[in-house]
Amino acid sequence: MSNTLWVEKYRPSSIDTYIGNEHLLDKVSVYLESGDLPHLLLFGRAGTGKTTLAKILVKNIECDYLYINASDENNVDTVRNKVKNFASTIGFKDFKIIILDECDYITPNAQAALRNLMETFSKHCRFILTCNYVERIIDPIQSRCQSYQIIPPSKKEVAVHLSNILQNENVKFEIDDVATIVNGTYPDIRKVINASQRNVVNNILKLDKSSVIQNDYKLKLLEILKTQDKKNAFKNIRQLVADNAIRDYSDCFRLLYDNVDEFAEGNMAAVILILARYEQSDMQVVDKEINFMAMLIELLGVIK
Repeated sequence: MSNTLWVEKYRPSSIDTYIGNEHLLDKVSVYLESGDLPHLLLFGRAGTGKTTLAKILVKNIECDYLYINASDENNVDTVRNKVKNFASTIGFKDFKIIILDECDYITPNAQAALRNLMETFSKHCRFILTCNYVERIIDPIQSRCQSYQIIPPSKKEVAVHLSNILQNENVKFEIDDVATIVNGTYPDIRKVINASQRNVVNNILKLDKSSVIQNDYKLKLLEILKTQDKKNAFKNIRQLVADNAIRDYSDCFRLLYDNVDEFAEGNMAAVILILARYEQSDMQVVDKEINFMAMLIELLGVIK
């Protein structure tokens, strides 16, 4: 078994190896065959393949490109200097590509500057933007892009992909352990693969389920809700949130929805309505932790 990070070693490099999203692969194939593409906006949940698809496009079109992780470089200076300097020079092909990953982190002022650059250099520069929250992208940018939602592959597809990786690495494993990892980290494929590699010892996938629950805050969250111990549940979840320094709660909302039958049997409709309301407000509030904890207070009031 190699020491290479599996998440990079097994990152799909072509449409043929890309997982899921069959609904848009035909359109992507047209771009690759023509060797050209419009500005693109790829949006969807974390770890579901947005950046991978962007890199597949760049690799197969074979042109100069610039990659920027906008969660780290999200200010006006980055757009005006780094992006402008690259866009304003001539490449070896008719056009160049700029990948702005996690562009929903870009400040409104920087987005306004980006919109101007997209117009100015549209003849010889294409932009591929990725984001988790498309509603955070200003309308003038959205209107200049062809937008595609990246939908997570099914749990079965992810489990098959992980099993293939383990087999390729000559790792012995139990299918129940694969299911535990997928259920605990889905839909983030990066986390699925990284969690598996961390738990391989002497070419055997050794999974201590109690340890996995303790080390994965989402699984721990479910366990707390399943105990039905309302007296301590709020305190334990609040401590869990603090210990893990959670910033993005989107996966938590989805996890609770996907597993609602495990902790709210008999009152699932009320729980789903609560989840929907607070997930919507999560996109608007300043302090997401307060919003999430308020949701839990209401949730614990209806769980039987």
